Amino acid sequence: MEIYTKLSDYDYHLPKELIAQQPPGNRDDSRLLVLYRNTGKIEHRKFYEITDYFSPGDFLVLNDTKVLPARLTGNRIGGASIELLFIEERGENRWKVLIKSNAKLKTGEEIYISDNSISARLLDRTEAGAWLIEFNKNNTTVKELLHRIGGMPLPPYIKRTKNKDALFSLDRERYQTVFAQKEGAIAAPTAGLHFTTDILEKIQKRGVEIGFVTLHVGLGTFLPIKTDDIRDHLMHKEYYECPEKIIQGIKRAKEQNRRVIATGSTSCRVLETIARNSNSSQLCGWTNLFIYPPYNFQYVDVLLTNFHLPKTTLLVMASAFAGRENILNAYEIAKNEGYRFFSYGDCMMII
Repeated sequence: MEIYTKLSDYDYHLPKELIAQQPPGNRDDSRLLVLYRNTGKIEHRKFYEITDYFSPGDFLVLNDTKVLPARLTGNRIGGASIELLFIEERGENRWKVLIKSNAKLKTGEEIYISDNSISARLLDRTEAGAWLIEFNKNNTTVKELLHRIGGMPLPPYIKRTKNKDALFSLDRERYQTVFAQKEGAIAAPTAGLHFTTDILEKIQKRGVEIGFVTLHVGLGTFLPIKTDDIRDHLMHKEYYECPEKIIQGIKRAKEQNRRVIATGSTSCRVLETIARNSNSSQLCGWTNLFIYPPYNFQYVDVLLTNFHLPKTTLLVMASAFAGRENILNAYEIAKNEGYRFFSYGDCMMII
């Protein structure tokens, strides 16, 4: 079997009109492409029909991370506008942020937010585009500020006007799963966006176990691969947690020849990280696991995932699970059938 290691092996063309700009009317109205990885067979369904593909005893794992409304606009002293994406809290009033600015920023510079009522100082550049900043003490915490005026950290291919248009409040609701609990992500675990409480109840009534892990989606998940050989790519670390009962449930399912169904690349990476760390039984910490072909999946039997951007770790991981030819063929069929791609797009179930 040929092993594909070149970044160009994971490229494809996508017409811009297939990039979903907003969610469907109802979460579960999205389309569902079912791919059988052993045969390459494909079925076209609606997401609300997904219960047909669950069997009693299956174990469904979901990521309960919660997206922080982490995007703010601010100004430099001269009034020039800047955009900030809050990535990680680094201490009291200190945050690591990505800053987009047309002019070169300087260490020690002051920036202003919220009609200039709140200021912060640039302490140090941590990497390309990223800064450590410290907010001047005032009566509000950074998280309170973000919840009050922050926008959801939508990916750049989802276009919004600078002003808070009608989609602003819709994004706050729909760029978040219905089971989101633990705040800390700067991007949604998008395969989970299709689930409704009703769908989850129906799945449970079929005798399916449901469990939650946490992976705070950060730069690791969505930064592009920039190396020609995918094996040279280094993932950013992301924080994860997994209750002991989830691993016990998975081991029980495996012993009884039942399936483990991971919702999204994030849930999958948590489970496979723990499978690799089985001797240390490390159920929380930081993972930079990059899954690429060939890869032996130890815990995950079925993968639910959206349609991903070319040349990304997400597409590579889906290819490791289903086979590159199967994935790229499924993507071509999805394009011809008018499926919607990326974060607000449709879903794929790889069996």
